[in-house]
Amino acid sequence: MSAKFYILEKTEFDFMERYQFFKQFHNISLTDYHLLTDCLKARSFKKGEFITVPGQIQRKLYFVKSGVQMAYFETGDKIYTLAFTYFPYLCAIAESFSFQVPSKYHLVCLTDSELEYITHDDLQNLVDQSQQMERLFRRMTEAMFAGMIDLHIELRAMTIEERYKKFCRKSPHLLQLVPHKYIASYLGIDPTNFSKLFNNVKF
Repeated sequence: MSAKFYILEKTEFDFMERYQFFKQFHNISLTDYHLLTDCLKARSFKKGEFITVPGQIQRKLYFVKSGVQMAYFETGDKIYTLAFTYFPYLCAIAESFSFQVPSKYHLVCLTDSELEYITHDDLQNLVDQSQQMERLFRRMTEAMFAGMIDLHIELRAMTIEERYKKFCRKSPHLLQLVPHKYIASYLGIDPTNFSKLFNNVKF
């Protein structure tokens, strides 16, 4: 298989995989999906490069093609991890993008990343054109906030081992790509206890 053919094949695979991912939230047609993809532009980020910093308004909604990104905030010398994103998820400080207000958090690339984006203005025009796209993004936003609530409940109701196992079932690849201190922070686990879980709990 030539390199050129492989790139085309992989691009088509990513296109359809993201489409199927979106259909989990709302059953949009390929025609409506093309309205979105025709608006997307590509951008590359290096490992450690910030997408958004506190005080900056998130003007673009990113769609992850490759790499891992992290949202976090700092108090003193301590980092609190809020979320990780990777293909096929969206990537943004949600409230900053949705309401066009300054971000309170950092959004940084933990690895080299390839992202596609749509601007806030272009997205508003898109949802004005397509009721199906409006429903899609509304339901994806609702799912994101529901996920945040579920995480808060888990941090209080589940043991650290239960939290660790659930994370490993959902995102096992992050254990190899993300510094464990960030995962420990996300799960509300002391780094020492996280190391014990990593070394002793097998899947």
